[in-house]
Amino acid sequence: MALPLVALGAVMSRWGFSTKPLAVASLRMVVQLLGIGYVLVFLFSTPSPWLSLGVFGVMLGASVHIAKRHMKQCGRDAFFALLASITLASGGMVALVMGVVGASPWYHPQYFIPLAGMIVAASMNALSLFAERLHSELEKYPFETARNRSFNASLIPQFNSFLAVGLVSLPGMMTGQILSGVSPMIAVRYQIVVMVMILCTAGFSVVLYTFFTKKSQG
Repeated sequence: MALPLVALGAVMSRWGFSTKPLAVASLRMVVQLLGIGYVLVFLFSTPSPWLSLGVFGVMLGASVHIAKRHMKQCGRDAFFALLASITLASGGMVALVMGVVGASPWYHPQYFIPLAGMIVAASMNALSLFAERLHSELEKYPFETARNRSFNASLIPQFNSFLAVGLVSLPGMMTGQILSGVSPMIAVRYQIVVMVMILCTAGFSVVLYTFFTKKSQG
């Protein structure tokens, strides 16, 4: 699977792009996945609510750090608005989903960490898209118009996923369950939960962020 990366790097280099971001991102991806693999092996053997919540806290911190990179300006107020938005939207959705899935105990890392990771990532990605778009839209439109246009843009990936699922693609979680031998109908139920949680987390994250930053942006 390194061959497509090398081929893509060659094309980028020929077009005048630096291949350093691709190399760094690829290296980080491999190292981080290997690292979390060892961490999960340990967590699965010693499930603890404090360890699971600790991992969740690391996810939140990393997501805020990554999301703020897409902001032209990220002062103290914007940073705390970002942190509060991701934490509240993700925390609330994690609590709801763990209740719906019925995991016992709720903090078991086999369920908690993968679902929490998808939820936090959805919040991070939506806020990154929203913040980047909002900055440019505010140069041309008043706050409410810019907010609405940016909100719509931030949810395009989620709406596309809703429209394409089952017709264009089988999402990763559903595909993984089917490959592991789970009944397709059970996999479908889990995937419906995942699709809804990702869209709603993304949407509510943006709503909360606009609420916390409205005074400074207006």
